[in-house]
Amino acid sequence: MTWRTRRRLAALILTVGLPAWIVAAVSLTGWIDARYGRLPMLAELAVYLALGLLWALPFRFVFRGIGKADPDASPPGAGAPDAKTERSGDRSA
Repeated sequence: MTWRTRRRLAALILTVGLPAWIVAAVSLTGWIDARYGRLPMLAELAVYLALGLLWALPFRFVFRGIGKADPDASPPGAGAPDAKTERSGDRSA
């Protein structure tokens, strides 16, 4: 999978998947509360912490290296046209 594809997939996961996971986690704890009664505070905290960490495990590969520069891109200045030849003589803008 290319870096660009992983970056787009990571954005999709964060904007759609994470909110859906939060709704599912809150629904799960609501179901536990309705079925078995309210959990003790530390047990409820442990459930939320576990669910908060578990969502990211399947997506480790997608998120790895996303914050870094594109490794497939050419380095800055390599193959870029000369700035003096690139400019036009029009200065109206």
